[in-house]
Order: sequence, then structure tokens, then C-alpha cells
Amino acid sequence: MTSSELWTRETADRYDTEEAENSSLAVLDPTLTFLAELAGEGRALEFAIGTGRVGVPLRERGVPVAGIELSEPMAAVLRRKIGEETLPVTIGDMATTVVPGEFTLVYLVYNTISNLLTQDEQVECFRNAARHLEPGGRFVVELEVPPLRSLPPGRTAVPFDVSERHLGFDTFDLVEQMQVSNHFTREADGRYRRGNSRHRYAWPAELDLMARIAGLGLERRVADWNGAPFAQDSTKHISVWRKPT
Repeated sequence: MTSSELWTRETADRYDTEEAENSSLAVLDPTLTFLAELAGEGRALEFAIGTGRVGVPLRERGVPVAGIELSEPMAAVLRRKIGEETLPVTIGDMATTVVPGEFTLVYLVYNTISNLLTQDEQVECFRNAARHLEPGGRFVVELEVPPLRSLPPGRTAVPFDVSERHLGFDTFDLVEQMQVSNHFTREADGRYRRGNSRHRYAWPAELDLMARIAGLGLERRVADWNGAPFAQDSTKHISVWRKPT
């Protein structure tokens, strides 16, 4: 077990509803195309597969997909969509859990590597990815660039969403590289539900060093799934590291 916070059944049951927009074909199509091209004729392994937001439609595109998921309630929601024989999922953490076989692609999307709350665990995640890759295989991570330039001097909080149904802001511990995402979500009856989650943020260069420790080399870094160039003002990155042949 790693330090990742475990998603509850209540959270799992409402996850797909809250992520409906990000699960639409219009939003997901570039992601699926990017990943399918890297997988080629081989198999793909998704770390922290969750409810299958990406893994299920990728499997429907013909890519053999397996998953690792720490939260049993999240995996149970996925299982209502697709059978174990079609998309096998192993319950466990993405830093140490091993599944059978080799893969041409291991991927970790939607900032989820930050759920590992220590640098050591994030390094082990890279090592676990390398462990599962066949020679020449690739590890893909989608992660935001820490928005620390938005912090006014002396402040520790940055809002990221202010809308009719949701107020969200991040707070930062710059010494420990910890980020807490705080959410106030308006329910149908007008009341607000409060929630938060902890994350360890990491810079692209830090991830490159983790990859090197795991024996992987950076092949490509872009700003989004459409392949836009990564630049100084990019808010996130899609990074691809490759295992030597």
C-alpha cells in the first residue's frame, strides 16, 4: 500500500457523473488516438485505471488493455461497463503491483501520479512502469505544471474554478511540494458539499530524472494530446519516455 488516499464508494459512484464532460468523445478522442498510436499492435497497461474513463474506450478501439487500480469501489464501477475477460484489472497500487506479461505502452493520465505523496513512491512508479514494458516500449504521463507563478507573494492558495456549481482552489506547501485541491460543489438542493485531496506536485525535469533512474529516456514532451508544442506558458504536459531496445 502506498500513501495514495483511497477513493470511497460514495466518491466512485458519483465520479462518472462529475466527469461526464471529460469523458465525452470530443474531449477523449485526441487522448485515445495518441495512446493507440503508441500501443501499436501491442498491449497497453493503465496505472490507476479508475472507472475506465480512458481504458474502456481505448479497449473498444481494439487496443488490448489491462489495468491496475487501488480503489476497489472505482474498479467495481468499471466492471459494470466491461467484463474481466475483456479488460482485466488488478487491485493494487501503481508503484509496486505487478501484472503478468509485457506491454508496448504503460500510461498514467489526469495528474494521477501526484496521488503518490512521496518522491520515493513516484520513483517506484517509474520503475514499475519500466518493469512492465517490453524493449522499446513507452511510458506516458499526463501532469499539470505546478501553477506556482500564480501565487501572489506571501500567499499559498490559487483558485482554479469559480462557477455556478463549483468553487475550487489549490493550497501549496512549497517546502514539502504538497498541493491540496479543495472543492465546494453545489448539490441539487442548494447545499454545498466540501471535499479535498492531497497531491505531491513535481516538475517535468524532476520526472525526467525519475525516468532516468528507472532506465527510461525522454522521447517526446507536448502541451496537450493534440501535440501542441510544450512552452513556457504551458499549463500541463504529456511526456513520453522510452525503454531502450
